[in-house]
Amino acid sequence: MAPRAMSSTTQAVSREDILSSLADAKPVSYWLDDPGRPAALPALTGDERCELLVVGGGYSGLWTALIAKERHPEREVVLVEAREIAWAASGRNGGFCAASLTHGLGNGLARWPREIGLLEQLGARNLDAIEEAVKRYGIDCDFERTGEIDVATEPHQVAELAEMYEELKELGLEGNVSLLDADAMRAEVDSPTFLGGLYDRDGVAMLHPARLAWGLKQACLDLGVRIYEHTRATELARTAEGMAVRTPYGRIFARDVALGTNVFPSLVRRMRPYTVPVYDYALMTEPLTDEQLASIGWQGRQGLGDCANQFHYFRLSADNRILWGGYDAIYPYGGKVRDEYDQRPETFAKLAEHFFTCFPQLAGLRFSHAWGGAIDTCTRFSAFFGTAHKGRVAYAAGYTGLGVGASRFGAEVMLDLLAGERTERTELEMVRSKPLPFPPEPFAWTGIELTKRSLARADLNGGRRNGWLKVMDRLGFGFDS
Repeated sequence: MAPRAMSSTTQAVSREDILSSLADAKPVSYWLDDPGRPAALPALTGDERCELLVVGGGYSGLWTALIAKERHPEREVVLVEAREIAWAASGRNGGFCAASLTHGLGNGLARWPREIGLLEQLGARNLDAIEEAVKRYGIDCDFERTGEIDVATEPHQVAELAEMYEELKELGLEGNVSLLDADAMRAEVDSPTFLGGLYDRDGVAMLHPARLAWGLKQACLDLGVRIYEHTRATELARTAEGMAVRTPYGRIFARDVALGTNVFPSLVRRMRPYTVPVYDYALMTEPLTDEQLASIGWQGRQGLGDCANQFHYFRLSADNRILWGGYDAIYPYGGKVRDEYDQRPETFAKLAEHFFTCFPQLAGLRFSHAWGGAIDTCTRFSAFFGTAHKGRVAYAAGYTGLGVGASRFGAEVMLDLLAGERTERTELEMVRSKPLPFPPEPFAWTGIELTKRSLARADLNGGRRNGWLKVMDRLGFGFDS
C-alpha cells in the first residue's frame, strides 16, 4: 500500500526512527538463518545413471522427485541442485501456501473462465495433498491452515472486493470466503489504513518455507532419491537411450528429465524468453511482545495482502515476528540474476516506512532481517508447462510468486507429461497453452518499466488504468510480482 495519512488518534513515525529500525537487520533471509539448517550433500563426481533426473532443488524439483518415488517406488530418481536445497526462492518467500493455481481467482477468470471451477477444485485438492504430505512425512514447517485476507486500503478497492465476492457467489465458489467491512476487518487485524477485506478462511496456509524444502529433501532421501548439491547442470543433450546432462565434475544419463529451474536459464534454450527474473524484497521484525501483539489484535494468524497493484504481503511467524514484503518488483536490465541484487537498501527503507504507516502502534519495533531474491514471472502471471526432446524432457516455470503451493501441482503435470498420460491435469487449457514470450532487450526493459509506472499511477488514481495498461490487458501481456 502507498503511505496513507494517519488518523488523529495515531502519530506518524519519524524518518529517523524508520531508518534506525533497520540498523541491526541481518542481510539474509530469516528462514535460512536457522540453526536447524541441514548440511549440504556432496557434489556429483563421475557418471551417474537413472530413470528420472530432476534438475533443481527448490519446491518444483523436490515435489517432482518425491511424487515420482511415491508413484513408482522402484524408479531410480536423481536430483541435482546447483547450490544448496532451498537457497533461492524456496527459502526466501513469505511462506504463503495458497490453493490457487492461477495467481488468484481474478487472473484465472480472465484467462480460463470455462475451466475456473475445475482449476479451483484442483487447487483445493493440491493444498490438501500438501497438508497430508507434511503430516505423513513429519515435516516440521509450522504449517497452519489460517487462510488469508485481501485487504482494501483505498475506497476503490472496497468496491473491487465487493464485486469479486459477488462474482464468487454467482459462480458458486464463495465457499469459506466472507466479505469484511472496515469494522470487521479491523476486528481481525487493526490498522488505521484498513477499509475492508475479503477473507478466504481455508484456501491458504502459512508455513516456514525453508523447513518445508528441507523436510521434502529428507523425505526424498528416505524414499531412495539420490541428491547431489553444489552440482550445476550445464548442458542437456539427446542420447540413443534418452538424455545426458553434463555437470562440472561428471555426467548423468537418464531416460527422462524434469526441469525445475524456474528463474534460472532453462536448459531448453527456446523456453528462455518466456520468463524474466523479478527481484522481491522482505523485512522480518523482532518478536512482538504480548502488548505489541494485542495492540494490533492479530489473533487469527491469517496471511494478509493489500489490493494495490504494488502490493504488500505480511504474516506472523511462529514466534510472532511480522514478515513484511512486496511493493517493489525490480527487473534488472537484461534479466540478469546476480547475488548483489539481493540487497537493496532503498527498497528496505521504503518497506519500513510503509510498515509503520500500516502499524503506527508498533513504533519502536525493529527489524531483525532484510533480504531479497529473484522469482520468475511470465506474461500470464501463473505457471506454464511443456515438453522438449520428443517428450523426454518436461518443464514447469513462471509461478510468479505463488509457487509454494502450485509447484506441487506443476510436479504432477511434469510427471504426467513424461509418462505420456492424458489426465485431468494435462487436458487443461492452462496446461496445453503457453504465455506470450517477452521481447528481447531493450524492448523488454522498456515495456516492463512502462507497465510498472502505469500500475503505480493507477494505484494513485482510483485504480483507473491508462491506455498502455488497457492495451496490455487486451494482449494478455503484463508484469506482476
